[in-house]
Amino acid sequence: MKVRPNYAAGALSVVWLLIVGVPLYVMVSWALQTRDSFLDRGPLALPGAITFSNFADVMDSGFMRYLVNTVIVTAACVVLTLVVAIPAAYAIVRSMSWASGATFRIFLAGLAIPAQATIIPLYLIINRMQLYDSLTAIILPTVAFGLPLVVLVLVGALRDVSTELYDAMTVDGAGPFRILWQLVVPVSRGAIAAVGTYTALGAWNQFLFPLVLTQDPSTRVLSLSLTSYKQEFQINVPGMMMAVLLTALPVFVLYLVARRWLIAGLAGMGSK
Repeated sequence: MKVRPNYAAGALSVVWLLIVGVPLYVMVSWALQTRDSFLDRGPLALPGAITFSNFADVMDSGFMRYLVNTVIVTAACVVLTLVVAIPAAYAIVRSMSWASGATFRIFLAGLAIPAQATIIPLYLIINRMQLYDSLTAIILPTVAFGLPLVVLVLVGALRDVSTELYDAMTVDGAGPFRILWQLVVPVSRGAIAAVGTYTALGAWNQFLFPLVLTQDPSTRVLSLSLTSYKQEFQINVPGMMMAVLLTALPVFVLYLVARRWLIAGLAGMGSK
């Protein structure tokens, strides 16, 4: 059987490759140039002379401290989100009371509330709690605004778990906590990995909460540190591109490792 070539798909693949590849090329190319070379040769030109001075400048600017803060915020957000969302989704799916249904509707309503609309009362609450200018001030709102989507995905995944499995463990004398730990978590590990990856990406790239709720350099995260390369009358584009490259590299690696779980979980197939 003769296979006909799909020229349209090939052309679209080339277009998509350009859309993805050109920004990556620009970011790497700019990061390896000096400021003078960047201004002289143009944005798409090949680097005249490769230099790693921008890497040294980024490291000297406190990059490692910002990296540690970002890792702490990201890890705390993932752990807190999963600790709250997994039992909540399990209770919503298994409980037949009106309270569980009302709780699920509250989570769904949270999807319609943008963080920007609540930033003023959130700022006042954080101040009243004496958490301003701390990593906790970033972690708590990030977890709160990430929970609605995470719970929605986990509820969809847990509803795919066969009722017979729950009944079999109940007959064996298993209580709710044992069922949660020995059945729900192993069977739904795909969805859990997907929402964990989603939460990690959101926390890593968080900008609004660090901007409004922190001020001291000791609590600065990577996304906010990029603004330090912009001054009143000039901007260090190669230095900023090197910082962006180093900031995006862990996210890129995480996506490569967890992309299958992320896509499957968000498509509602996390428990398969």
